[in-house]
Amino acid sequence: MLFRILVVLFVVVPAIELWGLIAVGKVIGGWNTVALVILTGLVGAWLAKRQGMQVLRLLQLQLSRGQMPTEALIDGALILAGGVLLLAPGFFTDLFGLLFLIPYTRLIVRHLLKRWLWSLISSGRVHILFRR
Repeated sequence: MLFRILVVLFVVVPAIELWGLIAVGKVIGGWNTVALVILTGLVGAWLAKRQGMQVLRLLQLQLSRGQMPTEALIDGALILAGGVLLLAPGFFTDLFGLLFLIPYTRLIVRHLLKRWLWSLISSGRVHILFRR
């Protein structure tokens, strides 16, 4: 299972990204493609910082009120993943990175992620241990 994930991450995803960069380069030109990749990286870093600071403030507020910040923690993880994906060169990873960084689409992804995690927990494939 882990080997398959690693093959996808290190072989399949870069191959798809390379194909996408070449295809876009044929349409808009090489220098424009490079500029677009740099622009998406800069916009991604700015958006990740902005969204991350908002989530950090919400996390601090919820903790100061004694609330468990589960949604804010999931949002923080999605924002981190989105920022990393946007910094990676390529257009397909940028698309997923934007999905994780835009608040409305992140809400949908967070809901799907929670449903998936809940199904893993209820089926017994994942166990959660609490210590006091």
